[in-house]
Amino acid sequence: QVQPVESGGGLVQAGGSLRLSCAASGNIYTIDMGWYRQAPGKQRELVAVIRSGGSANYADSVKDRFTISRDGAKNTVYLQMKSLKPEDTAVYYCNEDRPWGRVWGQGTLVTVSS
Repeated sequence: QVQPVESGGGLVQAGGSLRLSCAASGNIYTIDMGWYRQAPGKQRELVAVIRSGGSANYADSVKDRFTISRDGAKNTVYLQMKSLKPEDTAVYYCNEDRPWGRVWGQGTLVTVSS
């Protein structure tokens, strides 16, 4: 595996929840792992990042609704999303911040219906 693999996307009603998973290709305790999203016609934006040391940061638009976490035993990073809004609709990408550059997954689509 040379890139992270995302899963867990789907269709959900507004106010619902989803959990995205990212099976990392690198050791999640030595690299920063991020979730990004790209909505149609918009630029890719950072949603949340969990640093190698464990601290996390969030975009203002998802604070108090999304939680990023990790499981070392599975080498997997999660994005728990609650109180979803139609504006959260996007392709969500997992990113590994490697010393030589960023490595992206293929993305998973999240669609929130109103």
